[in-house]
Parts: sequence; C-alpha cells; structure tokens
Amino acid sequence: MAVIIQLVGSLAATLAAYGLFKAIKLIYGEFTSPLRDLPGPKSTSWIYGNFKEIWEAENSVLQEKWVREYGTTIKYTGLFGMSRLYTMDTKALNHVLMNSNDYQKPEAARYNLSRILGAGVLVVEGDKHKQQRKIMNPAFGQSQVRELTEIFTEKSIQLRDIWAADSSKQGGTGRIDVLSWLSRMTLDVIGQAGFNYDFHALSSDPKQNELNAAFATMFKAGTRMSIIPMLRAWFPFLRFLRHEHDEQIARSQATMSRIGHQLLSETKASIHDKSAWKARDLLSLLVKANMATDLPENQRMSDQDVLAQVPTFLIAGHETTSTGTTWALYALTQNRDVQGKLRDELLQVDTDTPTMDQLNALPYLDMVVRETLRFHAPVPATIRIAMKDDVLPLNTPFLDRKGRVHDAIRVSKGQTLLIPILAMNRDKSLWGEDAMEFRPERWEKIPEATNSIPGIWGNQLTFLGGPRACIGYRFSLVEMKALIFTLVRAFEFELAVPAKDIIKKSSIVQRPVLVTDPEGGNQMPLLVTPYHRV
Repeated sequence: MAVIIQLVGSLAATLAAYGLFKAIKLIYGEFTSPLRDLPGPKSTSWIYGNFKEIWEAENSVLQEKWVREYGTTIKYTGLFGMSRLYTMDTKALNHVLMNSNDYQKPEAARYNLSRILGAGVLVVEGDKHKQQRKIMNPAFGQSQVRELTEIFTEKSIQLRDIWAADSSKQGGTGRIDVLSWLSRMTLDVIGQAGFNYDFHALSSDPKQNELNAAFATMFKAGTRMSIIPMLRAWFPFLRFLRHEHDEQIARSQATMSRIGHQLLSETKASIHDKSAWKARDLLSLLVKANMATDLPENQRMSDQDVLAQVPTFLIAGHETTSTGTTWALYALTQNRDVQGKLRDELLQVDTDTPTMDQLNALPYLDMVVRETLRFHAPVPATIRIAMKDDVLPLNTPFLDRKGRVHDAIRVSKGQTLLIPILAMNRDKSLWGEDAMEFRPERWEKIPEATNSIPGIWGNQLTFLGGPRACIGYRFSLVEMKALIFTLVRAFEFELAVPAKDIIKKSSIVQRPVLVTDPEGGNQMPLLVTPYHRV
C-alpha cells in the first residue's frame, strides 16, 4: 500500500510540475507575444477567454462584430488566456494558406479531427500530406466526377420519390426533416461512388442503420459547451479525463473502423480480378494508384494510410454536401422568388437524369449553389498554428492600441490563427453593402475586390485554398447540383417553423438546431409540397 501511495504521490507531483511548467511557458509567451498590443475584445473568463461568447453567438457573427469595432486585424482570447490572431486581410490569409508547412493544424485540432477521421489526408501534415494527396488527386478529377454523376442523379430521384410518398401520406404536404434525409442520401452516394458499396441508408430505418447512427453521434452539434473536451484537446496529459459522450463516440469509431476494414479488404481482393480494374469508385482508384508500377516503393501509402482515407471519404464525402444542400433548401424557403426562378430554369431541361455537363450549363442553378456556399459555408472557420517565427504581409495597415501603424504582423512560433471562412465570404468591404443578403444574382457580376480572396473556387474561402484546399470540391458541387435539380423540380418548400427558431451550431460543420427544441438534435423541418406544372 505504501508503494502505491508513493507512486500516486510521485505521479501527482510530476503532473503538478508539468502543469506549472506549461503555465509559466504560457504566461511568458503571452507577455512577450508580438500580438500583445493588437486591438480586440477583452477576455470575459480566465478559463474560457472569449469562447463562451463565441459559442453562444451565431457562427462568425460575433467576430464580424469585433471586426467592425476594432478593425480587420485583431486578437481575441482563447482557453486559459491564450491569444488568437484573427485577420480578414486577404494578403495575410493567402500567405498562411499557401505556406501550409509553416502554418499547420494545431495538435489539439488534429486530435479532435482524428477521433472522427483517423489519420487521413484531412488530418496529416507535411510530407505525409503531400504523399497522400499526390496519390489521391486523380480520383477526384473532373473526368472521374463526370462518370459518377449518374449515381448522384439516381439517388436524388430515389430521395424525391420517398418525399413524394411521405407527403402523400400526410395529406399532400409533408413535414420532413430534410437534414436527416439528405444525410442518408449522401451516405448512399459515397457508398457507391466511394466504395462500390450500398449502405441502404435511404431504404432502411435510420435508427437501425448503424453507419448513419454513427455519423449522427459524431457530428451532433449541441447547444452546450463543455470544458473537458477542450482540456483534453489542448493538454495531452489530461486525455485520461472522461466525458459523458465518450462511450457513444467510441462505439461510433468502432463501427466506422470495422466497416472501413471490410471495405478495404473487399476492394483489395477484387483488384486481383481483371474486371475490377475498370471500377471507378474512389477507393478502387486509390488502391490501384497506390499499386502503380511507376510509383517508387518509398512513396506508396501503407495499408494503414489507405485505411485512414475510408472515414475521410465517408465523412467529408457526405457530411458537407448534405449540410450545404440543407442550407440551400432553407435559403429557398426564405427567398420564394429565387425558388420560383430556379424551378422555372430547371423545368426547361427535358430529362430527369442530366449529365454533369448539363448541370453545369444551368446558370441560375450555378448562382444559387455559389450563393449558398458563400452565405452558408458548411465549415465556418478553420484554425492554424505557426510552426516558426514569421511575418505576415498585409494589404491594409492597422493601428495598434498604442497608436502605432503596422504594415505587417509578426507572429511567434506556436501562435494560433483563425481562418475566417464564413466571415470572409460575407465581408462587406469585398462583396458590397448587401453581403449579408442571400442574392444569387450577385454572381452575374461580382465585385472585383473578391478576386483577392485566396480560395480554390468561386471567389470564396468555402473550400479553402493552397496545397490543403478541399480535394473533393468538384465531387461535392456536382452532387449538390444534382440534388437541388431533382428536388426543386419536384417540390415547393416552406419552413415548418418560424425562421427565428433556426440557429446554427458547429461540430466541424455548421448544422441547424431549433431554439425551441435544443434536445431534439440537429434538424431542419420543412413543409414539402409536390409541384404540379400548370
């Protein structure tokens, strides 16, 4: 017993010493930080900093308010008083995004992501990321997406028919949680397009579909903030702490891991069949690219690395699209003239199964998708940490708290920076005074200033930019267009609750929550009525 007490005491002393070291390092870093004189809001909590205010506000709304008050380059306070840099300067953001080795995801963010995604291309950094990205790029090219479009339209039609039957049962107009159904549809799409596998998510009870239930658990965006996940993310030595949702998340991880092993095993086995080399699903293409004879052995991905891409495909391949389409339908309920104008264009097409080129040739559909992803970006922000001391160039000089003008920002190694995706997409200085309005017609002639936004697509940051830009953005765009094409041709949409009842909460992606039903989980209830041509 005495030995055990001694060991426990020794462990406690070690943890206390480590905690003291971290605290001193933190205080010294803040005291010597080149950001200490930046303007910005005061911290409201010595534990949470400004996090509670941010959590309680709509995504990016509070930061946008701070920018109006303090300028485009500010600092705010994170956990335990750690300063975070927040800038809307396009030159600075371009520098960060283009120099991805110098500005990486913080270990805390990678820890949280890896609990959901594993060590896939969205999580790994440096040479590992370059290696995975190089092998995976061909699977996401335009020609590949063109061949997969038939799957997008087929599953969209299946969803349309389910909604039509449901509306009929409810007397002609159905109250439907479109978020849940869109998530199931896009899961079926990534099953077939990603793995040549049918998850039967649309045709089965969502509560009985284990993969659909696993996603719902992993992505649930709640209304309460908890300190334990934050502590575990930022302080590895505290990862022994337990949280009430840990058991559910562990079960979801086990489900995804088991299914991932099964899919990879079946794909590798099928590669020995010559007919399988014609397979166009993403995993088959990845496995074949990794087996290419002209690929040096030291550049091949291990089985573990290939397996890590399975949850990445599953999650990134369906969650952002289902969420983006949910917000598109919501926006159409709030802009009925846009919904009518879009339907008129879509009904001019004489087929229910358009090709990718036909979808991309519809100008107003393209505008609606662009405006949705600008105004309702599924991922509202991301985070980076400086891997070395650096200087960020600026388009717009700023005034610090001491009245000094700066034309660049010095950052220290270890400094955290927020990439404000949604706020940049709605910046009035770039988009004009109507930036906070949903107006697809803006895409007929967008302001020249938006050319400075360092995004890979659409003069916006929705899919980021630089070497870590979203690898699957073409896939997501065409799938989203196929969904909207099929559903808006078939139905009229109204919001089933007052608009003020809908708020956004983030768990990687920003999902809708009802103010009046916070315990009801993420949902978007719409009234869906079949459209009858006159």
